[in-house]
Amino acid sequence: MATTTDRKLFGTDGIRGIAGEAPLDPTTIFACGLALGHSLRKISVQPRVLLGRDTRESSSWIAATLAAGVRRTGARVESAGVVPTPAVAFLARAHGFHAGVVISASHNPWRDNGIKLFGADGFKLPDLVELAMEEEIVHHAFSIHEAPNPASLPPVEDNTELQAEYIQFLLEAVPGLSLAGLRIVADCANGAAATIAPELFHRLGGKVVLLHVNPDGRNINDGCGALHPAHVAAEVIARSANLGLTFDGDADRCMLTGSHNNIVNGDAILLMVARDLKARKLLTGDLVVATTMSNMGLEAALKRSGITMLRAPVGDRYVLEQMLRTNAALGGEQSGHILLPHLATTGDGLLTSLVVLDLIARSGRSIEELTADLKVFPQVIVNVKVRERVPLESIPSVAATIKAAELDLKDSGRVVIRYSGTETLARVMIEAESEEAMRFHSAAIADAIRTELGV
Repeated sequence: MATTTDRKLFGTDGIRGIAGEAPLDPTTIFACGLALGHSLRKISVQPRVLLGRDTRESSSWIAATLAAGVRRTGARVESAGVVPTPAVAFLARAHGFHAGVVISASHNPWRDNGIKLFGADGFKLPDLVELAMEEEIVHHAFSIHEAPNPASLPPVEDNTELQAEYIQFLLEAVPGLSLAGLRIVADCANGAAATIAPELFHRLGGKVVLLHVNPDGRNINDGCGALHPAHVAAEVIARSANLGLTFDGDADRCMLTGSHNNIVNGDAILLMVARDLKARKLLTGDLVVATTMSNMGLEAALKRSGITMLRAPVGDRYVLEQMLRTNAALGGEQSGHILLPHLATTGDGLLTSLVVLDLIARSGRSIEELTADLKVFPQVIVNVKVRERVPLESIPSVAATIKAAELDLKDSGRVVIRYSGTETLARVMIEAESEEAMRFHSAAIADAIRTELGV
């Protein structure tokens, strides 16, 4: 398996960076379009590529620049406009596109952006395919003497009918769902969900209050969305709502909040959905695939229900790989990426919200009741800004500090240290029965990394 340290451009979720700067400068973006077009020409004389984008002010010019590169190879480009990432995955597969491309940096600030690639099957491209594309992108970036000026490129024309088709797909994925009698608050993060959620929830009935549905190009994820669930939690209390939903910038993940100011993350969603699928005999092998970041409390709660939890590396692509190997029907991440292969090929925040709402409607129980026995071990994640990704085991002082934590915690906790696949960060996660031990070891390891690699 390729790791993030093997990659020059692609992280765990595509290419990401500050818009206008390498690797998201016009030359590299144009080269990415060329590399994608050339790879698709190997399987089709005139391949078709579907574009989608989020609401960042840079998304339009990045889409136009990439489209220019793709078209230079003889491939055709169509656009679904501003849509969630999973919409592109669904539409590419449904309409026989040879690839789907999403211009988005998900939960990152508005200055960042990214390029995510999907195959004709609606799944993210495998590591080996992306690594092969990297070589061609770098080659073209060096050989292109003058990339097109984004300001001179016409915008890609959007087909808004594709947005309506995605909404219909969501409604049909959870047939018979009605929100009548429920009061819900939904935070769309001023992102891609803002184009879909109003019509989607209008057609489902109920009383749904939509927050942050007025993107201006710079307010995506700004104090709102899945990274700031406390905001929608407060609104749920203030409006006496039953439930809160909150999405990230490209709406591929979802977090929930209950009516008691409680935040429900991906671990709790996995628990609820796993038990429901098992009760309906839809949980193949009684397996759930989570990641190394999922809480030990989830593993214990699933075990009490006769469900085995497997752990994959962080990144929904790696969760999916493990799911396909084990024929698991459910997987996901603590961050709210939930994978349901019988419904969709990738994580979909809006779909996840409908699945949970359907579960609540059928059971007549609140999310507090459905997750009452989930006892979460104290957990902390410390992000350390680093100047480079060096194998941490190769740094004696860092390796020794990690080893000391592992020996001290033994069976009473976990130590997970990894580099982010989308940002230049080292993430230090410590989980322990003792909150004092958790904080001591997380601080010690973070300080050791900061001393050796900090910016």
